[in-house]
Amino acid sequence: MERKKVAFYTLGCKLNFSETSTIARRFIDEGFDRVDFKSAADIYVINTCSVTENADKRFKTIVKQAQKINPGAFVVAVGCYAQLKPQELADVNGVDLVLGATEKFKITDYINDLTKNDYGEIHSCEIEEADFYVGSYSIGDRTRAFLKVQDGCDYKCTYCTIPLARGISRSDTLENVLKNAQEISEKGIKEIVLTGVNIGDYGKGEFGNKKHEHTFFELVTELDKVQGIERLRISSIEPNLLKNETIDFVATSHSFVPHFHIPLQSGSNTLLKLMRRRYLRELYQDRVHKIKTVMPNACIGVDVIVGFPGETDDLFLETYNFLNELNISYLHVFTYSERENTMAAEMEGVVPKNVRAKRSKMLRGLSAKKRRAFYESQIGNTLTVLFEGENKEGYIHGFTENYVKVKAPWNPDLVNTLHDVELTKIDDDGLVRFEFIHELV
Repeated sequence: MERKKVAFYTLGCKLNFSETSTIARRFIDEGFDRVDFKSAADIYVINTCSVTENADKRFKTIVKQAQKINPGAFVVAVGCYAQLKPQELADVNGVDLVLGATEKFKITDYINDLTKNDYGEIHSCEIEEADFYVGSYSIGDRTRAFLKVQDGCDYKCTYCTIPLARGISRSDTLENVLKNAQEISEKGIKEIVLTGVNIGDYGKGEFGNKKHEHTFFELVTELDKVQGIERLRISSIEPNLLKNETIDFVATSHSFVPHFHIPLQSGSNTLLKLMRRRYLRELYQDRVHKIKTVMPNACIGVDVIVGFPGETDDLFLETYNFLNELNISYLHVFTYSERENTMAAEMEGVVPKNVRAKRSKMLRGLSAKKRRAFYESQIGNTLTVLFEGENKEGYIHGFTENYVKVKAPWNPDLVNTLHDVELTKIDDDGLVRFEFIHELV
């Protein structure tokens, strides 16, 4: 009998990518063949995101793409949007099955009959039931793997639906994280990116157990001992959970790289309080100063939201000026969008959408300036590059340990290898050229 084919499309964050990979491995274990999403498949699985309005809209487009390739294919929606708005997804023409937060990892149990449904069937729990933990990591066409260590969030930020979509904060066991890291290492992957919803909160057990079995610092120190992994990267960590002990450890670590991504959201204390963030700008400033003191060449990325309710011109300028003066490397700019069942959606002082767009453009411009300045500061330095696997218009790209993106003429022998290089100049496209020093691995 011919094996059935399954294809996957992932929207959103690194955490979603790691979970898609775990779901895909389940299908392969059950005798399915995984194919590219642009190929004909019997089943299309779409892992959804609900962080921005745009992600919601993109879902419908992706369903149409799948139907165009194979009108008779069985279409499944999983992920955050599937948990928050299952009926909305089930109503999209062509969707056959919608699985919520606890059901997505048991997906193959729900797929017995691939006959198209007249309407989308929903299996979705109350989010309070999402109190168990499923470990995940993603591998595939990448030179790096995303390793999930934590899920859910206990924070109550007024703009965020993630606690509603993913439930309470809970973590993988240290033993299982290390086992997964070892498996990744044995597949020849050189870099692991730690991922989760709130990874600095690592250590909270299952079933709402708030006792930390282990701390994030213990996780970091143990992962550093895993043989065969050249690089470990902390993807995103709350400033109030990034402690001095972790920063100091990364500075002298065998494999953790000098790259931090730290959400700020606003440079105005007034807005941080309205957002119910768990720090003020002074603490953020202190974290950046601490990192740059022990790792002067560290790359620091920042998440920031523009157009939050109550953000006047003066408060926006507070954020702009704060970021302009801060020794950071780039920004991820999010334009605020109203989400149902959040406190922010009910707040006064709604910022007009055209003003949100203008402010977003200003901060994206600042980000380009910051990235350029950071790249310029690295010219002449000797750094290590891990090369990626894709031929992009005759060039191979790679990243230094401190996240400078470099390019060289395509050479397949470089894929997934590490090399010492000297950065020489910034090209017209903003990427950095280099000269090889000697082969590392």
